Amino acid sequence: MFTPKYPPQDTAPPPAATAPTVHTPVPTTPAPASVPAPVSNRPTIQLTPGSALALAAGGGAVVLVVGAVLVSLLLAVAITGVSVAVVAVVLRLLVNDLHKGR
Repeated sequence: MFTPKYPPQDTAPPPAATAPTVHTPVPTTPAPASVPAPVSNRPTIQLTPGSALALAAGGGAVVLVVGAVLVSLLLAVAITGVSVAVVAVVLRLLVNDLHKGR
C-alpha cells in the first residue's frame, strides 16, 4: 500500500552514435521587433506636490489625534488609580478609628 509505484521504463532503443558533422553557417534572419509590455487595467495614481503635502498633513493629523487619545486614556487610568489609593487610605483610617473607640 505504501510502496511507491514507478512508471514502466522506456523501451525505445538508445540513440545511435552519429559522426561529427561539418558546421555550415545558417543564414540569419533579422530579429523580430520588440513586443510592447502588456498594458495594465489598473488605474495609476499620480501624486502632485500638493496632494503629497495634503497626504503628509493628513497622516500627521491622524498621528496627533491618536496620540492625544492614548495620552488622555493613560491620564484617566492614572487619576483613577490615585483616587482609589486615597479612598483606601481614608477607609483604613476610619476603620482604625472605629476599632480604637471601643
